[in-house]
Amino acid sequence: MKRRDFLKNTASLVVLPGISNLLLAGNNDPRPWFTALANAGATERVLVLIQLKGGNDGLNTVIPLDQYDAYSNARKEVAIPRSAVLPLKDRTDCGFHPAMTALQKRYNNNQVRIVQAVGYPSQNFSHFRSTDIWLSASDSNEVVSTGWAGRFLDTQYPGFPEGYPNTTMPDPLAIEVGSILSLGFQGGVMNLSMSVTNPENFYQLLEGVQDTPPDTPAGKELAYIRTMSMQTNAYASVIMNAASLVTVQSDAYPPEKANPLADKLKIVARLIAGGLKTKVYLVSMSGFDTHNDQVDDTDSTTGTHANLLKQLSEAVDAFMTDLEFLNIADRVAGMTISEFGRRILANKSHGTDHGAAAPLLVFSNQAVPGILGVNPTIPASPTTNSNVAMQYDFRAVYASVLVQWFKIEKSLVDAVLLKSFTPVPLFLDNFTSVPETQLSNSTSFRNAPNPFTDETHIFFDSLGETIVLEVYDAKGAICKTVVESYFEAGSHSVVMSAQDLSSGLYYAKLRKSGHSLTISMIKR
Repeated sequence: MKRRDFLKNTASLVVLPGISNLLLAGNNDPRPWFTALANAGATERVLVLIQLKGGNDGLNTVIPLDQYDAYSNARKEVAIPRSAVLPLKDRTDCGFHPAMTALQKRYNNNQVRIVQAVGYPSQNFSHFRSTDIWLSASDSNEVVSTGWAGRFLDTQYPGFPEGYPNTTMPDPLAIEVGSILSLGFQGGVMNLSMSVTNPENFYQLLEGVQDTPPDTPAGKELAYIRTMSMQTNAYASVIMNAASLVTVQSDAYPPEKANPLADKLKIVARLIAGGLKTKVYLVSMSGFDTHNDQVDDTDSTTGTHANLLKQLSEAVDAFMTDLEFLNIADRVAGMTISEFGRRILANKSHGTDHGAAAPLLVFSNQAVPGILGVNPTIPASPTTNSNVAMQYDFRAVYASVLVQWFKIEKSLVDAVLLKSFTPVPLFLDNFTSVPETQLSNSTSFRNAPNPFTDETHIFFDSLGETIVLEVYDAKGAICKTVVESYFEAGSHSVVMSAQDLSSGLYYAKLRKSGHSLTISMIKR
């Protein structure tokens, strides 16, 4: 096979080792000004999401001591002995799982916020569907094709990927470590994150090391493609430059590969400290679907769930220690998410089945310390259908992150989350950050005013061609066609009436001469 044909037939399969969904640029470093901007993100706030895949058992994470008899009766097979529960500062009604000593220390040091019983109405018990609900911020009875973080980033970087990377935002908008691209970062046009598939490949990338391709004709072509990808990938160079600036990190991390979550968080800390202006990171750990053998037969304080919580606790503690070591702790916040909790009643396999609400953990120097909400009510005679009742909608937590952490205007938050949710107190307000503002588009395609009420003007250029201008809602459904006609060469504008549109986030899509541009717009 000729090299040209090989490239043509396999281009869609090519993934730079450890990185996918990258913008392609020229062969040179896309950011020659990198050194000057190395600390440009020093006042930018960052959110780190930890996805606990499988549905974490909240009742064995934060144990309700004020109802211990009912708790123990409901889950004899998996209940944590009262004497083993880790005490929490100023609390006698609940405590942590005994494997969470590192997070207990952080909680008692006023660096952890526990939000009790987080979920959503009409809980869906499918892993896949409930995960989509959490990532899209949809109601349980609607399907949304965009993600909440993707819609947020769309409002901050309108028109992406056209004109990016640029001097204002030279870095990836979001990064996922150890995961394929997530629905949570899906914007109106494309996924706004990039993926580092695993820590090993990340370090191979930094060192220019790649797995040896097979000594076959196809292997030689693969080696060629890898070389070309390495040379032409804009964000790969950005990441390598950022990582190269951080040569020493805290020694608090467990040994390499002993704690996969810690390995991922170590990469996140390195990239933040290296100056990336990336706003949101996502890391994940699997194994929380504990239907069987959640605990050991002879000791409920050990077993699968204990091992998972120990890894989570130690990884978060090491990460926070590293943030302090790197002097970036005050501008980083972390949060756990999981698609659901587990049932109140244990099953007969030393496990628990898919449930509803569960506690969510926020960790940061800027977190409001303590517990939000009350312990779940444990019935005296639970059935197999007994569930933890929701106290806080997960979207209210997202609203709190956007309003309190990223300082986003509430009306914009409502548009991002598709409806209004009342924020809950998660973060201290004595930390001043640079306000988040909408960035001007680097192309001539824009609208003003934005946000708007009754109408907005949409500006665009034509080369003497047919222009199709359409408007889509945040779910990706077309709302209207504004224009579809020929425009002479030059700059033009049209007035779009918005009286028939409800308040929220919209996308204007301009199609011309075989390509398209998209911007985000806000109707108040």
